[in-house]
Amino acid sequence: MKKLATLVGVAALAFGAAGAASAAEMPMTHDAGAMHAAMGEHSMPGKVTMVNHKTGMVHVLSMGMHLTVHFPPSTIEKLKAGDKIILHLGYSISG
Repeated sequence: MKKLATLVGVAALAFGAAGAASAAEMPMTHDAGAMHAAMGEHSMPGKVTMVNHKTGMVHVLSMGMHLTVHFPPSTIEKLKAGDKIILHLGYSISG
């Protein structure tokens, strides 16, 4: 049985070819306090299909969708393809 890992954080999702803003366009924050005004909060179970430990990009298959999410690289050091995870997601509008 594969371990169940839980990743907590705000993740920018890229749904296949739908694309996402580049890192240069969106500053990254690791402030857990930023979640207080999060909207659309929900959890999604998934299976990791690929991990780039250098960039922090993680590919996940969840509910029939291929998602690409980002985490600080130091937080995914032990994560590997095949791990079953739960993504906890939310967003806030900037500006």
